[in-house]
Amino acid sequence: MTDEKIIELFWSRDERALDETQRKYKNLCMYVAAQILTSNEDREECFNDLLLSLWNSIPPERPKNLRPYVGKAMRNHALNRSRDNNAWKRGKNYYTVGEEYLETIEDGCNLADEFEAKRAGEVLNKVLDTLGKDDRRIFIMRFYLGMSIADVSHQLGFGESKVKVSIHRTRKKLADMMKKEGIII
Repeated sequence: MTDEKIIELFWSRDERALDETQRKYKNLCMYVAAQILTSNEDREECFNDLLLSLWNSIPPERPKNLRPYVGKAMRNHALNRSRDNNAWKRGKNYYTVGEEYLETIEDGCNLADEFEAKRAGEVLNKVLDTLGKDDRRIFIMRFYLGMSIADVSHQLGFGESKVKVSIHRTRKKLADMMKKEGIII
């Protein structure tokens, strides 16, 4: 079933939308969650949470592309679960995907920091728009999906050195653009 038909099922409040989403995107979601969570039970629970959040968010949202919408939502659920599982008060270390990315962009908690993060996201989108197809895919696979450099190079059929160079150049472009825009990094 096409993404447009699945979205229409959500809009008509037809529960088949959940079945079709599960059939089409469960493997992607479990892969995204596996990059963040070690427990299969946590991944399954995040997927169930994802289905509920999709049911509640479509409508009013009408995503243009369902695949990235679902992937991002799953990633957010997995990150939230990881954050809950590894809370500082429990004395565990906090881990998140893309530590290299976080070295470039600081995450904030207050309104000023949220505004700064939004601006940083806009700059990130500008930089991604300037990249070639391969460099964009490398960056997204590494930082959005949380894949290792070895996995990215294997998946795309590139050498690890090409992947590392691409990531280095993209991060430099991103840092330069953020400095130019006056975003604190």
